[in-house]
This record gives sequence, C-alpha cells and structure tokens, in this order.
Amino acid sequence: MANSGDKPAARNRESLWKDEFSIFQERERFVSRRQLIKFLTLTSLGMFVGNVWILFRSWMRRDSTFPRQEIARIGEIPVGGVKLFRYPNPKEQCLLVRTSEDNYVAYSQKCTHLSCAVYYSREDNQLICPCHNGRFSIRDGAVIQGPPTRALPHVILERKGQELIAIGMSGKLES
Repeated sequence: MANSGDKPAARNRESLWKDEFSIFQERERFVSRRQLIKFLTLTSLGMFVGNVWILFRSWMRRDSTFPRQEIARIGEIPVGGVKLFRYPNPKEQCLLVRTSEDNYVAYSQKCTHLSCAVYYSREDNQLICPCHNGRFSIRDGAVIQGPPTRALPHVILERKGQELIAIGMSGKLES
C-alpha cells in the first residue's frame, strides 16, 4: 500500500511544478503572425515619428545671422602682427593676423580639439594650440598636425575703405 501512495504523490509534485511554470515550449518557440505584425507596425510607427521630429526641428532651425562688426583699420597692425577681438558675440574670442602687406586672415581662437586658446607663431607662420601641440595653417585654418580633426572656424572679412569688417563665420563654432 505504501508503494501505491508514493506514485500519486510524485505525480502531484510533478503536476504542481508544471502548474507553477506553465510554459508550453512548443508554442513559445514560434512567433505568431499577429505578434510579428504588431512588432513591425509599432517599430515602423516609432521610426516615422522620429523622422517627423527631425524634419520639424530642421524646419524650425533658424539660419545663423552674423552681425557686421568693424574689427580693425587697414595698417593698424604690422605685417606678422596679431589683434584679438570678439566675434560674433562677446563670448567668442577671435584673432586677426596680417600675413602680408595686403592680406588679413581671422579665425576663432578656440582649438577644435579641447577649446584651448590658439596663438599665432610668427616663426612657424602657423596657429598653434599649446595644450596638445595642435597646429593649424594660417592660410585656411586647416589642421597641420596634432589631435584636432577639424579646421578652425574662419571669420569672413570684408574691406570697406580703410576698415576691416567681420561679416560672418564659416565652419562650426565650438560651444
């Protein structure tokens, strides 16, 4: 009689386990069409909403307008000389370099690597960042050596009589 009582108890323990973890592996292995369609629909809807948001933000973005600002007078600085000025806003330090008798160039003074202040080296005829020895071309602000990967933002200059006027920026300003 003891043997006949043990089998139902063992069966009850097994069925109790199956009741608590009622996982039907045969059915769980496959995804139903309804689940697949629901997943694809929700994913597509999420991607559509994301693209609409990006489109909306690009429409709302205003093009940057730069003020016209007199920064120097012709002949004010000697050939190879430098003048510091702030443009396009009071927080942005820039430098104007007179490279020859008739040529002036201006760049943002922030290095594009870690925003250290660059300076003009007359001996090397380059803009140098002392933090990591980054070097930029004085002609176009392009990276010559070092960790920076982007050129310095260039201040667009206009000559009006004896005045040098900053009219805009080309390149990305660092924040």
